[in-house]
Amino acid sequence: MALSQVNFFSNSLQRIVTFHIYLPNDVQAEFKKQNPCYERETKTIYLLHGFSGNTTDWITGSNTMELSRKYNLAIVMPSGENSFYLNRKGTGNLYETYIAKELPEYIFKTYHLSNKPEDMIIGGLSMGGFGALRLGLKFNKQYGHIFGLSSAMIIHDIANINKNYKDNIADYDYYINVFGDLEKIEENDINPEYIIKRHKERGEIFPKIFMACGTEDFLIEHNREFYKFLIQQEMDVKYYESEGTHDWKFWNEYLEPAIIWAIEEKEY
Repeated sequence: MALSQVNFFSNSLQRIVTFHIYLPNDVQAEFKKQNPCYERETKTIYLLHGFSGNTTDWITGSNTMELSRKYNLAIVMPSGENSFYLNRKGTGNLYETYIAKELPEYIFKTYHLSNKPEDMIIGGLSMGGFGALRLGLKFNKQYGHIFGLSSAMIIHDIANINKNYKDNIADYDYYINVFGDLEKIEENDINPEYIIKRHKERGEIFPKIFMACGTEDFLIEHNREFYKFLIQQEMDVKYYESEGTHDWKFWNEYLEPAIIWAIEEKEY
């Protein structure tokens, strides 16, 4: 198993950025024997971290190394800082462009991995779950599968909040800096629901979606509501709940099932 840390200059962010990548390019023959995952091209998963995290979160919090080897996956783990993976005003703040365009182009150019939609998966947890769902839906022709674990689907909560607003995560100034005009976020492409409606009007197809959230998670109702919306829109979605909170114990319970679903389209 190869684990690389890559530093390169990002035009989107106007600075040197870092990502980590697992590559199953040196897997020994005994691990490949009778493993059908090595009878196909290597698939690529872009894993997005949560609020206050960075590019090392998945390395230290989960068994991504073993999953990379087991399922012949390149696992790309970028840092999105606290951006919600959105493009923001000002030089060096194009996080959406970095994650959805610049980074995949760099990965394809550097590692020659497949960029066919059926070989491209995007997933994340919490803030990264929001990012994965939104980017996967917006760039719907780029990915075959999306998964979100305990996704921070908070758009309706922060729409129209006042200047004195503050929750356990952040305050009004943060939200307006990241999301822009909070009076308009429900009716533009910051909102995944808006993206779905606009794409459906044009008759476009969507990646398949996997969602999971713990029943004790503070984001459980947000996930339930978004799932209801997806069902109303006749989206192809698998949704799971089980006992758990907003932690790595729960995320590790569902990471491998999400991967199996994405590469084999099997329910666990």
